[in-house]
Amino acid sequence: MNVEVTPLPGIGTRQDFMIRAGRRIGVITHRDGKFELIVSSLDDPDDCTASIPLTPAEASTLAGLLGSPQLVAHLQEQHREVAGISTKQFPIVPGSRFDGSPLAETELRTRTGASIVAVVRAGSVHPSPRPDFVFGGGDLVVVVGTADGLGAAAELLGGG
Repeated sequence: MNVEVTPLPGIGTRQDFMIRAGRRIGVITHRDGKFELIVSSLDDPDDCTASIPLTPAEASTLAGLLGSPQLVAHLQEQHREVAGISTKQFPIVPGSRFDGSPLAETELRTRTGASIVAVVRAGSVHPSPRPDFVFGGGDLVVVVGTADGLGAAAELLGGG
């Protein structure tokens, strides 16, 4: 996809691209940190038919909703080419052993041989979380490893 970036003097920047339906869709990033999701009209790509203002938190959530499944699909596709390596997602159940605990306390890599490559929280992806990253109930943990390692990770994260 060809993303066009257009400076908007005094406002911020517009980043958009053409979708298959013939419209341009994009985001205006304002200098004050706010965002607008925009959709162009069919007959004039400079004419905006829809503009939806988003707070930074809303924009982050939307980005996570769009990016999280693609991150996991991308990782699965990459590891499909490596025999014996897979990617799985595991939820951190609210009130479970690791809810409120830092990643380091799981000792997941040491105990299972699998690796946590990302955490999805409220639609936002946190790639390569550090050992001090604190899990929260509802987090989705993306783990890469062998079948045995992923099985052990499921047991560890599911029941501790």
